[in-house]
Amino acid sequence: MKKYDISAFFPVYNDEGTVRLMVERLHKILEKVADDYEIIIVDDCSPDKSGKIADEIARKDKKVRAIHHKKNKGYGGALKSGFKAAQKELVFYTDGDAQYEVAELEKLIPFIEKYDVVNGYKISRGDSLCRVIIGKTYNLIVGKFLFNLKVRDMDCDFRLMKREIFDKIKLEANDGSICLEMMKKIQNAGHTIKNVPVHHYPRVYGKSQFFKFSRILESLVGLGNKWWNLALLKKIR
Repeated sequence: MKKYDISAFFPVYNDEGTVRLMVERLHKILEKVADDYEIIIVDDCSPDKSGKIADEIARKDKKVRAIHHKKNKGYGGALKSGFKAAQKELVFYTDGDAQYEVAELEKLIPFIEKYDVVNGYKISRGDSLCRVIIGKTYNLIVGKFLFNLKVRDMDCDFRLMKREIFDKIKLEANDGSICLEMMKKIQNAGHTIKNVPVHHYPRVYGKSQFFKFSRILESLVGLGNKWWNLALLKKIR
């Protein structure tokens, strides 16, 4: 299998229990599949010890960099910081809660020669029944019906991408709608996408930050704006 230079990053917010685990797992797989690599931890002004742990790791490990937000910028803001900081030819990102097994990055790499984005999709979701239902509904109604996305699992944050994509695509969202914005803009720009199955496991630490009224409301407003600008206006034009 061809080896590439890879930037791998993950955002953290109340993830102090999984930061070290994520770095250890990323080292293990990247040493195997990458020619050269870097690991970036994006601390989105986390109120716990996530940022402190990230700094401790970075001081001892030259392969690791820690980025800190002085105020919380949201999931979209964290991803934008990660993409901006990435320096290698490929970018891999996932969540910092360790619900995905980063070793499955090895399943994505064989497709990156032919495709611009290799997008994971969850074989089964390791969350509550409520989140499973919401996820399936979101992908069906929002992803397929409203935005006509060719991505099988839009909210699967396990993606390997060519960094050059972001020389042409500008991301704007700071909330959870950034994944929809990103994949729709990538699709609209004519980039190729491959869907690959990956596993998704229950949390080993903490709980999701999404199910708060303010975050849900912000994401809904963001989705409305994205539908108007990326789907409806594109059809009209």
